[in-house]
Amino acid sequence: MRVLGVDPGLGRTGYAVVDGSAGRLRLLAAGRIDTEANTDIGARLVALSEMLGAVMAGCSPDAAAVEQLFFSTNRRTAMQVAEARGVILFAVARAGIPVAEYTPAQVKQAVCGYGGADKQQVTRMTRALLALEGNRDDVADACAIAVCHHHRARLSALVQAAGR
Repeated sequence: MRVLGVDPGLGRTGYAVVDGSAGRLRLLAAGRIDTEANTDIGARLVALSEMLGAVMAGCSPDAAAVEQLFFSTNRRTAMQVAEARGVILFAVARAGIPVAEYTPAQVKQAVCGYGGADKQQVTRMTRALLALEGNRDDVADACAIAVCHHHRARLSALVQAAGR
């Protein structure tokens, strides 16, 4: 299964394409989509949609996984991330790709085995699982979200098989 993981943001959106099955995961592509800070928000959202569309067209994912919004004390930032998330969910749905959403705790649990893991633990584990290089948090988070979907999809399949 090929999964597109997305860590949403208006200024920086991380993405990662992870293929394979749990235990045999392989990072195919990863990067960051940046939008211009001094540009109209509508233009930034259009650019985000178009750039994510190009990523999806280039990698043909079977599924997508997007992190749910974590509310921060900065309301303006939270609103911008929510707007970007809406555009991301729209772009994925428009491409006909099934999408799953995961909380930060679910991602941490799937990758580190502990829902309260800190950012450095998640980054280290993601690097170990996917041989990820570099030091970009947005990209590591997107990888972790894709890994989370792989693990949860496998668990769901096992539960369904046991119920038969």
